[in-house]
Amino acid sequence: MDKFIVSARKYRPQTFDTVVGQSHITTTLKNAISHNQLAHAFLFCGPRGVGKTTCARILAKTINCENIQPNGEACDKCNSCTSFNAGTSMNYFELDGASNNKVEDLRDGILDTIRFAPQGGKYKIYVIDEVHMLTTQAFNAFLKTLEEPPSYVIFILATTEKHKIIPTILSRCQIFDFKRITLNDTVDHLREIVEKEEIKAEKAALQVIAQKSEGCMRDALSILDKIVSFTNGVVTYQNTLEHLNILDADYFFKLLDAMQQQDLAAAMLLYDDINRKGFEGDMVLNAMAEFFRNLLVCKDEKVAGLLDAVESFKDKYINAAGSISSSWIISALNVLNEAEINFKQARNKRLHVELTLIKLTYLQQALDMATGKKKLNEKAKALQFRAIKPILADLPAISESAAPAKLIIETPAAEKQPPRPAPAPTPVAVPVPSTVSQGSSSTTSKPSVPLSKLSKLREQFASAPQMEQQALDLTEEQLTIAWREYILKLKTAQKHSVVTNFEMMECSVKTAELVNIRCFGELQLGFLKQERTHLLDHLQHFFRNPALNIHPELVELPDEQVAGPRPLSTREQYQKMVEKYPLVKDLKDRLGMELDY
Repeated sequence: MDKFIVSARKYRPQTFDTVVGQSHITTTLKNAISHNQLAHAFLFCGPRGVGKTTCARILAKTINCENIQPNGEACDKCNSCTSFNAGTSMNYFELDGASNNKVEDLRDGILDTIRFAPQGGKYKIYVIDEVHMLTTQAFNAFLKTLEEPPSYVIFILATTEKHKIIPTILSRCQIFDFKRITLNDTVDHLREIVEKEEIKAEKAALQVIAQKSEGCMRDALSILDKIVSFTNGVVTYQNTLEHLNILDADYFFKLLDAMQQQDLAAAMLLYDDINRKGFEGDMVLNAMAEFFRNLLVCKDEKVAGLLDAVESFKDKYINAAGSISSSWIISALNVLNEAEINFKQARNKRLHVELTLIKLTYLQQALDMATGKKKLNEKAKALQFRAIKPILADLPAISESAAPAKLIIETPAAEKQPPRPAPAPTPVAVPVPSTVSQGSSSTTSKPSVPLSKLSKLREQFASAPQMEQQALDLTEEQLTIAWREYILKLKTAQKHSVVTNFEMMECSVKTAELVNIRCFGELQLGFLKQERTHLLDHLQHFFRNPALNIHPELVELPDEQVAGPRPLSTREQYQKMVEKYPLVKDLKDRLGMELDY
């Protein structure tokens, strides 16, 4: 019975043309050999298992070949090639930098033997693998020899961690950066091997192996050997998933359907099935994040080539991505990323994953609430209008031809003072706080609007469903209601001086999105500027129109009106009352009353 040789050794490339996925390096090396432009020191760096040591051995064999082929390859027939293939070449030295990292090791392996000329060849080649493991002292001892070696010596250094090599070494080498082997190149190479070994393997299974290897050919070949032993030479998609402990993408498509339908029970049962198969929570979160990443890639045809999935699932990914918004996928990736970060700190791992599934299931509802995209259908509009129609019917009609109203609040008889003069029409005072009415030039006031009705209307709007509402038209009657409401807010906030001045102002509709407010004197204009932000916010909220604005209009009073009597404040009214009726103060002191001015 022949001794088993793993595929990574059995099918190690012996020529430049058989190296997989590194054509940019093999072509350069072949051209350098053909034109006799070889450097004295090479540095091969890149990820594990991509062919660094393999290329170093092929280069060492080729440059000593006695009959180099026109394409730059070794002949594999001369004495130098046969002795190299048999491992008996006296001109090839390979040193492991991890186990020979001291100055003494470097001296014994290289520095003491470098002065001897090659035997039966043109060059002596020294390959130092894992060169980044050498100590700083060993690097420094190697510097002079690396910079000016004998003409017959070539150094080839290989490393997976280029950043650990000191700059003085890097500057003396010709650097070649190896890249990860692509998915397609790995699959093609695996297919060639299974054909030579007469192994039955599905293409989907080979694609899964290539994904799992992450660009490392040695890992891909090792995985293939294990699965072939596990399955007795029949490599299928299902047994590959089972052997590699990978979740089938069908689970995530089912989870996606449950999340889109907001079916939490189905999502929880699917995760329970996954958990029973022995998959850890962090593995589930990572695989789910990769699944959503593939969905996001499929949203744009320009980047569809970045889809990292089995070929048989590509159409399914594209169809699923077409029915989901990009914002939902990005939000889901953010939720999964946060869940992966906090997974290690969670005490109950399963509950942590289930909470993530709950968030994803109701993610669309959260997005709708955040962006305000909830649609109000015609039936909801009709029900809402039917609810407020009786209240609107109780409001008094206001003539369209009526002049802009001036709002006056009548104080009790004991505190009543003549108002500050203002241009015609002269407003008529009406009783408040129970009633606010619109004045006119007539001595008779129109029916007042009960505040209870206004409050009821506002409560009805507040209790209505939080849906999109169209902006109200800016009319005189609606503006009057909004103005009265704001004055009531000022009274509630006990801004008495502001209330007094706002009651003397006049508001009217200037344009469809502009409210004109007439201020009689600089004092009223100053109070309006003070309350402008709150007033504008109130009006915009009332009319549901963020474009609404205020235009203050200053009305200069005649000199005789400016010099005329001004309204007394509540404090001045009280003092005047005490002067006329001293018993009022005596009664206040006996009862221990505190007056709110």
